[in-house]
Amino acid sequence: MKEYIEQLGIIAPKAVYRNLSPARLTEMALERKEGTLSSTGAFVVYTGKYTGRSPEDRFIVDTPDVHDEIDWGKVNMPISREKADAIYNKMTAYLQGRDIFVFDGFAGADKEYSLSVRVVTELASQNMFIHQLLVRPTEEELAQFNPEFTLLVAPGFKCVPEVDGVHSEAAIIIDFEKKRVTIAGSQYSGEVKKSVFSVMNYLVPHKNVFPMHCSANIGKDGDTALFFGLSGTGKTTLSADPERMLIGDDEHGWSKDGVFNFEGGCFAKCINLSKENEPFIWNAIKFGALVENVVMDEETREFDFADKKYTENTRVGYPVEYIPNAVIPGVGGHPKTVIFLTADAFGVLPPISKLDKNMAMYHFVSGYTSKLAGTERGIVEPQTTFSTCFGAPFLPLHPSVYAGMLGKRIEEHNANVYLVNTGWTGGPYGVGSRMKLKYTRAMVSAALKGELENVEYELDPIFNVMIPKTCPNVPSEILNPKATWEDKEAYEKQAKDLAARFVKNFEKYTNMPEEIVNAGPKA
Repeated sequence: MKEYIEQLGIIAPKAVYRNLSPARLTEMALERKEGTLSSTGAFVVYTGKYTGRSPEDRFIVDTPDVHDEIDWGKVNMPISREKADAIYNKMTAYLQGRDIFVFDGFAGADKEYSLSVRVVTELASQNMFIHQLLVRPTEEELAQFNPEFTLLVAPGFKCVPEVDGVHSEAAIIIDFEKKRVTIAGSQYSGEVKKSVFSVMNYLVPHKNVFPMHCSANIGKDGDTALFFGLSGTGKTTLSADPERMLIGDDEHGWSKDGVFNFEGGCFAKCINLSKENEPFIWNAIKFGALVENVVMDEETREFDFADKKYTENTRVGYPVEYIPNAVIPGVGGHPKTVIFLTADAFGVLPPISKLDKNMAMYHFVSGYTSKLAGTERGIVEPQTTFSTCFGAPFLPLHPSVYAGMLGKRIEEHNANVYLVNTGWTGGPYGVGSRMKLKYTRAMVSAALKGELENVEYELDPIFNVMIPKTCPNVPSEILNPKATWEDKEAYEKQAKDLAARFVKNFEKYTNMPEEIVNAGPKA
């Protein structure tokens, strides 16, 4: 292994540690003063300046073999071969004479489509993180392991923007030609996880696998369901169903055989975490888990999950086996139900609506939710957020590729698609109220059980979606959002305003088929 590390350009490393156990990595991280232990035994680190992903520092090496495929723009920014190699060479020089930690594992629970990944890290704690997040190899697989992609991770190495041609001291560089990822300057472990996801999002469509930023679970009868949604929409909460088994919480592929998890672990948000609302995540924060940026009492070593001192994006990474009803390996059949989650703070989207194939492709490409106004003075209304395919920061190819794959699979497997609004009803944020979780759970449950397939629907004239007139265990009067507003004119104005934002956002997708464009809201 030392010879391999030197082949990477890291000359004379102090020592090379390969696939150490989480216990040994924890010991070494403690010895190296990378963090501390909590009262539950979880390893706790503080990542400094970077407490979340830094999308403005993410690049793809622009080479002839990928140039015509990549959807270049603000998400996929190009960097030259010369600049990328120069940063890589500086990083390997920085790592000379240091301890090197190596994890060899897989992205993809389905061996037919899995990618063998070698992750080389400067920190023992980050190596433990990726050990828990990827699919862990057997001893036999490890003995004959041959990496198809290599990640080099060195948060201690800082780029010089004016010299290196990047935007800050951090850089995340994906190189499809040399099959490597370089991560410099950031200790936030999500950069490692999402870089693997970005690589998979480029590679697996070439194998006719649809990559998805979603959670997935499976019922007792083997019925698989997918939950797409951006942060804050309830994706983790609603997919963590005690009556169903968890396939995975974030990244999946949909192949000719069904759904499979890209990962072997979970990376959950911790802000305002409570044992009552999220017992599975609460109980997973134990020895072997890596906690990032959660405030902890120095004496008792107990967490204060409500404290945002370092960031609101507090996180914990742990193996999926820590979830008691997890499916191992993380595979399931073809989805019967697909759910798009949005938290509409304008209070005008229906709490649940059914989508046909073209409507589904429109809303998948749009990836809408809304974020509440922050604490900045002068901001008095919610902010619309559109994230292409519910995962824009991780998609190297054009959105039409992913939308086309979704549409084809919905048609082939006759999947039912629903748009669920976990946001506001009866008025916008500040006037109305958040949709009650028990009603949202009841609607999702009805969708999963097929109880909404034969009810009567009405077409929403503004949002162009089908609203059920009845739903088991849900008051009929809340199903149509207009009926919940006292001021009907205010509803019409707000609904048309949001519809216009949908239309404006969709204008950038210039090569979308007309039937998909026409399936969206009517401004």
